[in-house]
Amino acid sequence: MEFDRNRYFMIGVLLFLLGIQFRMVESFVLNESSTRALARIAQDSQLASQEFGTNLFMNVAPSPRKTVRPPHWLGWILLTVGGVISLHAMVLPKPKS
Repeated sequence: MEFDRNRYFMIGVLLFLLGIQFRMVESFVLNESSTRALARIAQDSQLASQEFGTNLFMNVAPSPRKTVRPPHWLGWILLTVGGVISLHAMVLPKPKS
Protein backbone atom coordinates (compact mmCIF):
# COMPACT_ATOMS: atom_id res chain seq x y z
CA MET A 1 0.00 0.00 0.00
CA GLU A 2 1.52 3.28 -1.10
CA PHE A 3 0.88 6.43 0.90
CA ASP A 4 -0.36 9.16 -1.38
CA ARG A 5 -1.58 12.69 -0.77
CA ASN A 6 -5.04 11.70 0.43
CA ARG A 7 -3.81 9.26 3.06
CA TYR A 8 -1.26 11.71 4.45
CA PHE A 9 -3.95 14.37 4.66
CA MET A 10 -6.38 12.02 6.44
CA ILE A 11 -3.74 10.92 8.96
CA GLY A 12 -2.90 14.57 9.63
CA VAL A 13 -6.54 15.53 10.16
CA LEU A 14 -7.13 12.58 12.51
CA LEU A 15 -4.05 13.44 14.57
CA PHE A 16 -5.11 17.09 14.67
CA LEU A 17 -8.62 16.17 15.90
CA LEU A 18 -7.17 13.77 18.46
CA GLY A 19 -4.94 16.59 19.69
CA ILE A 20 -7.98 18.85 20.09
CA GLN A 21 -9.68 16.15 22.11
CA PHE A 22 -6.66 15.71 24.40
CA ARG A 23 -6.53 19.49 24.93
CA MET A 24 -10.25 19.70 25.81
CA VAL A 25 -10.43 16.70 28.18
CA GLU A 26 -8.58 16.52 31.48
CA SER A 27 -9.13 12.82 32.26
CA PHE A 28 -10.78 9.68 30.90
CA VAL A 29 -12.66 7.16 33.06
CA LEU A 30 -12.43 3.62 31.72
CA ASN A 31 -15.27 1.13 32.09
CA GLU A 32 -14.95 -2.10 34.07
CA SER A 33 -13.81 -4.35 31.20
CA SER A 34 -11.20 -1.84 30.03
CA THR A 35 -9.91 -1.46 33.58
CA ARG A 36 -9.56 -5.23 33.95
CA ALA A 37 -7.78 -5.52 30.59
CA LEU A 38 -5.38 -2.73 31.57
CA ALA A 39 -4.78 -4.44 34.92
CA ARG A 40 -3.93 -7.72 33.16
CA ILE A 41 -1.45 -5.93 30.92
CA ALA A 42 0.09 -4.04 33.85
CA GLN A 43 0.14 -7.20 36.01
CA ASP A 44 -1.88 -5.55 38.79
CA SER A 45 -2.86 -8.73 40.62
CA GLN A 46 -5.68 -7.18 42.67
CA LEU A 47 -7.86 -6.34 39.64
CA ALA A 48 -6.57 -8.96 37.20
CA SER A 49 -7.25 -11.89 39.50
CA GLN A 50 -9.76 -14.41 38.18
CA GLU A 51 -10.32 -16.25 41.46
CA PHE A 52 -13.84 -17.16 42.62
CA GLY A 53 -13.70 -14.98 45.73
CA THR A 54 -12.49 -11.95 43.79
CA ASN A 55 -15.18 -12.36 41.15
CA LEU A 56 -17.86 -12.78 43.83
CA PHE A 57 -16.65 -9.65 45.62
CA MET A 58 -16.57 -7.67 42.36
CA ASN A 59 -20.17 -8.67 41.63
CA VAL A 60 -21.33 -7.24 44.99
CA ALA A 61 -18.97 -4.24 45.30
CA PRO A 62 -18.90 -1.28 42.93
CA SER A 63 -17.07 -2.01 39.72
CA PRO A 64 -13.47 -0.78 39.55
CA ARG A 65 -12.82 2.09 37.18
CA LYS A 66 -9.47 3.47 36.20
CA THR A 67 -9.00 7.19 35.59
CA VAL A 68 -6.40 8.05 32.95
CA ARG A 69 -4.94 11.56 33.00
CA PRO A 70 -2.90 12.18 29.84
CA PRO A 71 -0.05 14.71 30.11
CA HIS A 72 -0.84 18.27 28.98
CA TRP A 73 1.91 18.29 26.36
CA LEU A 74 0.40 15.33 24.49
CA GLY A 75 -2.40 17.47 23.03
CA TRP A 76 0.06 20.08 21.76
CA ILE A 77 2.28 17.42 20.19
CA LEU A 78 -0.66 15.82 18.37
CA LEU A 79 -1.91 19.21 17.17
CA THR A 80 1.53 20.11 15.84
CA VAL A 81 2.22 16.78 14.15
CA GLY A 82 -1.27 16.66 12.64
CA GLY A 83 -0.93 20.18 11.26
CA VAL A 84 2.51 19.53 9.79
CA ILE A 85 1.42 16.27 8.14
CA SER A 86 -1.72 17.91 6.72
CA LEU A 87 0.29 20.82 5.31
CA HIS A 88 2.88 18.40 3.93
CA ALA A 89 0.09 16.53 2.13
CA MET A 90 -0.80 19.73 0.29
CA VAL A 91 2.61 19.91 -1.41
CA LEU A 92 2.70 16.26 -2.46
CA PRO A 93 1.80 15.51 -6.08
CA LYS A 94 -1.82 14.67 -6.81
CA PRO A 95 -2.64 10.97 -7.19
CA LYS A 96 -2.68 9.64 -10.73
CA SER A 97 -6.11 8.45 -11.75
